[in-house]
Amino acid sequence: MRNKGIAEVFFDTKIIEQWGSDIEKIINYCKGADVPEPVFEEYQGFRVIFRKGIFNEDYLKGLGLNERQIKAVFYVKEKGKITNKEYQEISNITKRTASRDLAELVSLKIFEQIGTTGKGTAYILSGTTVEKENTL
Repeated sequence: MRNKGIAEVFFDTKIIEQWGSDIEKIINYCKGADVPEPVFEEYQGFRVIFRKGIFNEDYLKGLGLNERQIKAVFYVKEKGKITNKEYQEISNITKRTASRDLAELVSLKIFEQIGTTGKGTAYILSGTTVEKENTL
């Protein structure tokens, strides 16, 4: 906080409820609006970066994605990540087809691959982060 005196006045006059409470509200509003969580940075003070949620069905169809891939994108938007095995199960496809579809989503920069190969690999939406312990 660059000016603690001003912040204390805001707190005392109930303009802010408690330290950090509005950050949680911002995150919840973004989730409710189906847009990516904002990025919070301390840069010459404090700033919040909002990103547009472009992964809607029309946009994805325009990229030439098949229905399985679109379903995977919405799955990741809801759950935060997907594995090859999960993709096989929700799409009722072989491992080879799943690997090919997921590789295409990575090459289009829709997904990022987390982990190396095998069971430790998961896919998240590009531009998002996930805690390492949550990917396994």
